[in-house]
Amino acid sequence: MNLETKWLEDFVTLAATRSFSQAAQKRFVTQPAFSRRIRSLESALGLTLVNRTHTPIELTESGQLFLVTARSLVDQLGEVVRHLHHLEGQQGEVLQIAAAHSLTLGFFPEWIARLRHEGLPLTTRLVATNVGEAVHALRDGACDLMLAYYDPDASLQMDPELFPSLHLGRTEMLPVCAVDESGRPMFELEGSHSLPLLAYSAGAFLGRSVNLLLRQRGLRSTTVYETAMADSLKSMALQGMGVAWVPRLSVTAELARGELAICGGEQWQVPLEIRLYRCALLRKATVTQLWDKLETGVGKV
Repeated sequence: MNLETKWLEDFVTLAATRSFSQAAQKRFVTQPAFSRRIRSLESALGLTLVNRTHTPIELTESGQLFLVTARSLVDQLGEVVRHLHHLEGQQGEVLQIAAAHSLTLGFFPEWIARLRHEGLPLTTRLVATNVGEAVHALRDGACDLMLAYYDPDASLQMDPELFPSLHLGRTEMLPVCAVDESGRPMFELEGSHSLPLLAYSAGAFLGRSVNLLLRQRGLRSTTVYETAMADSLKSMALQGMGVAWVPRLSVTAELARGELAICGGEQWQVPLEIRLYRCALLRKATVTQLWDKLETGVGKV
């Protein structure tokens, strides 16, 4: 049996409020996400805990019996965590941040160090993931914040009122490739008849942006490798396999060492905007404090 602690806390809250909408508000998640979590608990137990045909909702007989155990487990766990925090000097709240892979190394360390230098001693837990999974984590309350490149299409799927965002900085994707013995790029975009492309997986925002640029400029390409991770594309470019469009912040060191070269002018670059997202329902004190500071311009690149 695989139970998540947050499901137990959700169930205890639902039993107290007898309302999915009120319980979702208290748990700082959207009502659809909250409902999915209660169903996940029921599925894991193999039991129906809630009678959804009544308003307000009622617990089934199984739900009433399980509530006693759920409350006990939640209370015991809370007491242990409070005790451990006391032993470690009141560490305080930990911010769980889901971030796109390419931002975890090239952007996050410098950004969080700047925030701490400017008076925000944050304790953070970073989870590197793809954007789709990060969006689900934010919607389901599995993370406090999401760090990602702004995707205009994604805004159609995320209500900006419910999931507001803040601009943190800008960068660009650069077309890069390995160099030959004379230090020149192994591939050139201008005049190329069929570019060996190191591509992002289908549907990825960075991939859509690159494909749009290639169509607009009429450049034909042949995909020789495909992945969702910019760092993996960079590694293949270093092996001389082709051209990859990679965020500048991911290739700064390789460009400085002359291991990679930019194989096209500014017209071949793709602008990117870095944003931080949160759920408006979340009332976590540390998130609110950070958001207020960021709105004043602190921590922006």
